[in-house]
Parts: sequence; C-alpha cells; structure tokens
Amino acid sequence: MTRIHITGASGTGTTTLGGILAAELGLPGFDADDYFWLPLEPHFTHKRPVGERNERLLGDLRDNPGWVLSGSITGWGTDAEEFFDLVVYLWVPTEVRLHRLRSREQARFGARVEPGGVMHDGYEEFLAWAGRYDSAGLEQRSRAVHEAWLGGVSCPVLRIEGDVTNAERVALVLDALS
Repeated sequence: MTRIHITGASGTGTTTLGGILAAELGLPGFDADDYFWLPLEPHFTHKRPVGERNERLLGDLRDNPGWVLSGSITGWGTDAEEFFDLVVYLWVPTEVRLHRLRSREQARFGARVEPGGVMHDGYEEFLAWAGRYDSAGLEQRSRAVHEAWLGGVSCPVLRIEGDVTNAERVALVLDALS
C-alpha cells in the first residue's frame, strides 16, 4: 500500500491535496493538525501533549496499510518517518499563501478573527508567523526547518514548487508513485 506524507508551509495546500489524493487512491486521509491541536475553543490555541499526539498519530498509521498524511510533523512526529513511502513538499510564494490563509480564516471564523473578535490577536500572530516561513531560521516552522528535515528522510521526496493547480499536483504525485 501507499503511505504518503504531504508537508509545507501553512497555506500551501497540504490539507487540500491530501484530501484529494486520499479520495483518488481510496486511502484514509489524516491531518497533522488533528493530532497537534486539542479540539477546544478558540480553535488552534491549545496544543495536545507531545506524547499523546505521537501515540494517536502512530496508532492511526500502524492501523492502516496505506494512507495520506498532510501537514507538518517536524519537531514532534519523528517516529512516524519510518512509515513514509513518499514525502511531497509543497512550496508556494508568501503572498499567495497569506492571501489563501486570510480567505480561509475569514471563511472559517468570520467575525471572530476581525478586530475586536475573540480570535483576532491570535489570527494576527498566526499570519505574522506564517509570513516569516521563507525568512525564519530554526526557531519556528520554516523553510530552513523543512529543508533540514527533508535532507534526512529515507524515502523519496517530491518537490512541487509554485502556485500549481491541484490537478497538476495530483498528476505529479501519481507519476512519482508509478
């Protein structure tokens, strides 16, 4: 069976591509955010303890012969790396990612992320953090962190860079699998 990990910066489309590929290949799809964050309000503010997120992730990966895992597990999901048959790294220019993130967060949370909203400060911090992906060092999830991590994985890595359509991405991944 196929075991694919899709990673990249927030806003590159890892979750979207993961869902499409999972459906296309008839595999379960998992998202790193579901392991990393506790399902509490406000969203994406309460981290799950590292041991618990690893236990949950590894359980799902072991229980399924094939899957697609989207999102970033750098810094906490090292034990999962032995399962990967292919890592897909997505890179999209910062301005495109930030536009996508603003649109996504507005659609998800509406007035809660607008000035005066309960999530506004966290939203602004998130966008600032996401905007530093290409220029930051090892102190946060960044291109430098991903490049260092990609250099150490033992399976093939497919790099898809630029604002590429999902259909083109799927075709590239399917070609890499064949």
